[in-house]
Amino acid sequence: MRKGVLLFACFCSLLVLSAPCFAQDKTFRIETLQVTAIEPYQNSYDSFLKALEEGGLVQGVNLEIKRTVIDFDVEKAGLWKKVLVLMRIKSEASRIAREKPDLVLTIGTPATKYARDRIIAAGIPLVFTAVAIPTAAGCTSLTEAGKGFTGSTLYMNMLDTLKIVRLAFPAIKTVGIVHSDDENGIAHMEEVREYGPSVGLTVISREVNKSDHITPAVQELIDQGAQAFAIPLDTYYGLRNYEACYELIELANARKIPGISLVLMKFPGAILYVGSDFGLIGALSATQALKILKDGADPGTLPILKQEELKILVDTSQMNKLGIQLPMEILQIAQSVE
Repeated sequence: MRKGVLLFACFCSLLVLSAPCFAQDKTFRIETLQVTAIEPYQNSYDSFLKALEEGGLVQGVNLEIKRTVIDFDVEKAGLWKKVLVLMRIKSEASRIAREKPDLVLTIGTPATKYARDRIIAAGIPLVFTAVAIPTAAGCTSLTEAGKGFTGSTLYMNMLDTLKIVRLAFPAIKTVGIVHSDDENGIAHMEEVREYGPSVGLTVISREVNKSDHITPAVQELIDQGAQAFAIPLDTYYGLRNYEACYELIELANARKIPGISLVLMKFPGAILYVGSDFGLIGALSATQALKILKDGADPGTLPILKQEELKILVDTSQMNKLGIQLPMEILQIAQSVE
């Protein structure tokens, strides 16, 4: 009798001791979904993987990742192509729902907005990254996503951003913005227009098609008195190897007009860059994924994360080229773009 009790106790002890091993041996499966392959998305994805590894989830060891990138030529996107992309997103979401991964990462607004419902309905936790405006992706607010999902956002307080612009360029009164029909570009333009007057800035803008050259719009805004150009978060600027950026800066530089980037795309030409770091945003999404996968957290209870302090970069070579001296208050808090 005593021998049987002893054997039973030993068996229970072995189970308890081996439980952590079972947890450690688990391989987690993550699906990632995005529309278009652009450098900022890659930065978010790379940082996501790096932060997961730092948290103990290593691809090829205890983590499997399947990545789907939906090709989309935004430059030549007509209505029918947009419909086809929407159908592709929903088709991939249905496939993912059937395959039941442990978690889904969506990169960017389109993938998040149009895939989330089917994935969440399947009971799969969803974490998003590189989303500029959470409410545009279907979140209930800027800080809360809703049932079944969470993520990190590039959203920045535009009033705070414009205060930095005003500090950097106290003499500038009129800012020009060229944007496309990209919803992020329009949102940036509208926020600058809304908050600009409170810091003494007037905004003039022009909308272009994604296939258009930027020169005519820039020239028109210069003729109307633009003293600086703000470059919004707009896919238009990332096309054709930043061709629009180069055209804008070349035309503006000839008139000693500075470029100000509202996104951390480090293309040559802007003097001041103010915005959120795609890499940091990707890492923030990883912290939430770790809480969900390792700690069993309910994604709907996790707040949307964002970069707490705006990142400020200054291109000193461009500053010297234009003969523009930024105030010491800016130079002391900014990092070099190089």
